[in-house]
Formats: sequence, structure tokens, C-alpha cells
Amino acid sequence: MAASPPSLPYPPPSGPASPAGPAARDLFAEGLLEFLRPAVRQLDTHVHAVRESQVELREQIDSLATELCRINEDQKIALDLDPYVKKLLNARRRVVLVNNILQNAQERLRRLNHNVGKETARRKAMLEAGGNYPQGSPSK
Repeated sequence: MAASPPSLPYPPPSGPASPAGPAARDLFAEGLLEFLRPAVRQLDTHVHAVRESQVELREQIDSLATELCRINEDQKIALDLDPYVKKLLNARRRVVLVNNILQNAQERLRRLNHNVGKETARRKAMLEAGGNYPQGSPSK
């Protein structure tokens, strides 16, 4: 059985002057945000590049499928290219699906970044005004 920690003769410090006070938490949150911001921007840039390449890939798949259909129609000897066209269209469908997932993730990331920026600005304004933070959850 684990021993319980010794009780303190006084309550732990709290409030704006304490190390765990709102100002320290805000400073930590702002530092963490500044630390993560470059990674978030880089991720956003890479997601955007992947989305662009997927659009290009989808266009190339469409072009190839159209060309295969045209070749199939022009052939004097019957070649069955339908299975290949179906595979291409299935690949195109998967590319579109992944693109939609990436687009949704990028939109959520954009909203999160926007909300964090708003909250940071709100907290900075409160710090500059010299106000204390409520002990509840952040505003929405």
C-alpha cells in the first residue's frame, strides 16, 4: 500500500503571484503556442501541397481513363480494357476520398489555429489591462 503524501500545514500558494497562477499558466501556454506554431504551419503547407498533387493525380487518372476508352473503341481487335478503366476509376475515387479527409483535417487545423490566436489575443489584452483570469475554462 502506498503511503500518502504528508499534509502541508498551510494550503499551497495560489493567485497571480504564485508560480502556478494564471500569469504563469498563460506564459507557459503562449510559449508552447510559439513553440508549436512553426510545426503547425509546416504541416499546413505540406497538407496543401499533398492536396494539390492529388488534384493533379486525379486529373491524370481521368485523362488516362478517357484515353483507354478511346483506344478501346478505336481498336479493330477487341481488347478488354474495361477492368483497367475500372481500376483507374477506383483509384480516382480513393484519391478523392483522401483529398476530402485532408481538406477536413486542414479546415479543423485552421479553425484551431484561429481559436488559439483569438484566445492568446484575449489573454494578452487581459494581462495588459491588469485583470485576473477566471479559474474556469477558456472562452469560446
